[in-house]
Amino acid sequence: MTKNFTKTVENFICIVCGYCVNGNGYTNHCPHCLSCVHVDILPGDRACSCQGIMDPVGFEIRNGKEYILHRCRKCGFERKNRVAPNDSREAIYTLSASLEIKKSY
Repeated sequence: MTKNFTKTVENFICIVCGYCVNGNGYTNHCPHCLSCVHVDILPGDRACSCQGIMDPVGFEIRNGKEYILHRCRKCGFERKNRVAPNDSREAIYTLSASLEIKKSY
């Protein structure tokens, strides 16, 4: 966590898949489809006016921690977000598999 992090507890309905998400203050993406909305300049501040959909486009494991790379459809901004315990393992596996397929060509 950066020292500029703002904990914001919010529930929301995912605009990509319609899943009802119960936020815990650290929730920044849908645990069902892994998508999010470009709302932050600094994590949790909700100060970004872009409001574009951020698609999960990458996955990595660094120092034993899993991260999803999100890219904004509207402006191209990218940010890594930690995988949450309630994130769909099936969605993560699907994302990982699609990345491996792309790398093999």
